[in-house]
Amino acid sequence: IECAVKLYIYLVIFTLSFGIQGIQEDDNLQSMLVGTVMRKIKSRSWKKQRYFKLQDDCMTIWYKSKKAGNTHSTFSVSDVEAIREGHQSEVLLSIADEFPADRCFTLVFRGRRGNLDLVAESAEEAQSWISGMRKLIENLENMGEREKLDQWIGDWFKKADKNNDGRMNFKEVRDLLKMMNVDMNEHHAHRLFTMADKSQSGTLEDDEFILFYKMLTQREDVLRVFQEYSVDGQTLSQSDLEDFLREEQLEEADFQQHAKQLIERYEPSDTAKLLNAMTFDGFLMYLGSAEGSIFNPQKRGVFQDMSQPLCHYFISSSHNTYLMEDQLRGQSSVEGYIRALTRGCRCVEVDCWDGANGEPIVYHGHTFTSKILFKDVVSAVGTYAFKVSDYPVILSIENHCSVEQQRVMAQHLNHILGDKLLKSTLDGKVPIGLPSPEDLKGKILLKAKKIGGLEESLNEIAEDSLNGEISDEDEVAELDEDNLHRESKSKQRLSKELSDCVVYCKSVRFSSFKHSRVHSKFYEVVSFTESKARKHLRETGAEFVHHNTQQLTRVYPSGFRTDSSNFNPQEMWNVGCQIVALNFQTAGEGMDLNDGLFSQNGRCGYVLKPGFLRDAEKRFDPEGPQKQDGYQPVILNIQVISGQQLPKVNIKEDSIVDPLVRVEIHGVPMDQAKQETRYIDNNGFNPVWYDTLHFTIHTPELAVVRFVVEDYDKTSKNDFVGQYTLPLSCMQQGYRHIHLLSKDGTSIPPSSLFVHIRITRLE
Repeated sequence: IECAVKLYIYLVIFTLSFGIQGIQEDDNLQSMLVGTVMRKIKSRSWKKQRYFKLQDDCMTIWYKSKKAGNTHSTFSVSDVEAIREGHQSEVLLSIADEFPADRCFTLVFRGRRGNLDLVAESAEEAQSWISGMRKLIENLENMGEREKLDQWIGDWFKKADKNNDGRMNFKEVRDLLKMMNVDMNEHHAHRLFTMADKSQSGTLEDDEFILFYKMLTQREDVLRVFQEYSVDGQTLSQSDLEDFLREEQLEEADFQQHAKQLIERYEPSDTAKLLNAMTFDGFLMYLGSAEGSIFNPQKRGVFQDMSQPLCHYFISSSHNTYLMEDQLRGQSSVEGYIRALTRGCRCVEVDCWDGANGEPIVYHGHTFTSKILFKDVVSAVGTYAFKVSDYPVILSIENHCSVEQQRVMAQHLNHILGDKLLKSTLDGKVPIGLPSPEDLKGKILLKAKKIGGLEESLNEIAEDSLNGEISDEDEVAELDEDNLHRESKSKQRLSKELSDCVVYCKSVRFSSFKHSRVHSKFYEVVSFTESKARKHLRETGAEFVHHNTQQLTRVYPSGFRTDSSNFNPQEMWNVGCQIVALNFQTAGEGMDLNDGLFSQNGRCGYVLKPGFLRDAEKRFDPEGPQKQDGYQPVILNIQVISGQQLPKVNIKEDSIVDPLVRVEIHGVPMDQAKQETRYIDNNGFNPVWYDTLHFTIHTPELAVVRFVVEDYDKTSKNDFVGQYTLPLSCMQQGYRHIHLLSKDGTSIPPSSLFVHIRITRLE
């Protein structure tokens, strides 16, 4: 085997837990390494043959056209989020009559990249690729941080070794440094190169390159911490490690037990393990692990009380779920529902209109967005509702259909969802309050207009086809109010069949909080546009909070946001609004905050609101949190120490990042704040700041912290590099790594920040 392949196999394949032997023993992977001709499908009319092959690195899929010419594409196994078997995409459903399900599969990519729909020549070949890909993904997910780093080094080595001889001369190394975001003094780089070139051949190969990389990436910042706690400067004894966990990490666990576990888990040296000690390498691996990250592992699983009424939870919610792009011309797709539900979303929106052949359709009315069948949406929801969370899903229906097609909607809901659809109260009696997420596990609830109330429907005295007004969440009505559209808001008839599918979430118009306090029923849901909600929270914030202790409120983006941008959800959470609906298809601050808030509690899509937003007696006012009983502000100190392997944002070869870190606090108005470090010239590889930022936080229970890395530019807007967002309540103190995410919210290993966190009570 050539040196390059040898090195690459050493760096990558050995890091995969099945090793080379595992690959040799795995028929599926062997067959993928040989390659297969499959059809790539984009539509009923676009079906092209392509040759697909797993590269020797077992990390990259390469494919090209069968025709002459060198055009080929690649993608990394790490970019693939899931594999769906059979006709599980709109594209493959459209050709179901042509190719059997057992030959079809879909690769779903992370972020907002489109799916890859494939048809193999035989069911056996399809299964071989499905099983092989799943094995590769599973092994990737089981990789530790060190192994991911090794894989990353291997990728760069491959890119830099231009002549594929498995050796790198100094020019290739210098080019590699630029590619890796390092602008290093040439003399210093040459000195490291010479030190690593043990064979004195003028080139680096195998272990020499690894040695060079280790010298290049020496973590002086971590070494400083290690030596501060190490009595002999060489290792941390168990007692040293206990001191570190107690004094720096402020962990509340049994220090002795935890120190033992960390040595067992992260120490690579068996000799050190026997001595109950941790070497610098082990310390580095611990700090780079999930336990050493800023997010508290104890808050990752479902840890909150799930037996309280639905209105006591923030609920991850999507707006215009069917859209893949903007709301004027974007493509409507069932994929939008699948993606939202697999991201933990628990409330999806369905805009229903009369379609051809008596079949209701879903699209953004009066626009050029494409249309999909209502029954296909219901099927997708039925299939994916409970893949990542058992807690209830709410279908928020915006109903523009005739009574006839509403009856068809009701038929589809009943026929496709069956027992999953909640059709009556849990015990068949008239309840006095909303059930809990725990009570409603595995159930799909309809939020829509209803004829009469819950009491009447249980006593079966509701009349068929009573008049009801068009739903409040009709954005055409919103634009009409602002004199942009002169369409009359017609009265709309409701079908009893569809009305009967609505139990705990009856959509109603809002008149005032005073009116609601006297007349509202717990099962009535009000919807506000963001501008109306903002007006209420500014004018009567405490009233809004009180309303949300009793019943559900939905807030959705303004109809003027034709680009499907998002508002900041935080101000709506501050007054206890539960269903804050965002455009999941649009990356940016709004979705970062949503992902951050819902990253806790098992990503189940429900987060218990703080006590003062659940208790009707508390009278919490987000504008004046200091008046609250039990008011206890905190000081948050964040020392931003360093960055590691930040991604390149500018494709120009000689361009290198000038990184700065901005920390944003999102919370009640008094807590809204942003502070930045200085920027570091030309170093995205291992920038060092040691800059400390201070924040006073008056309502820590509602604070969400967003870390943003940007590439400083003095002449234009800074470029986004990476971000990470989490609730303050989930933050671990001490020395922590922050594993950065892309604009899409997907991980970008091994990019990270190293920080020191302190949270103290303000006396």
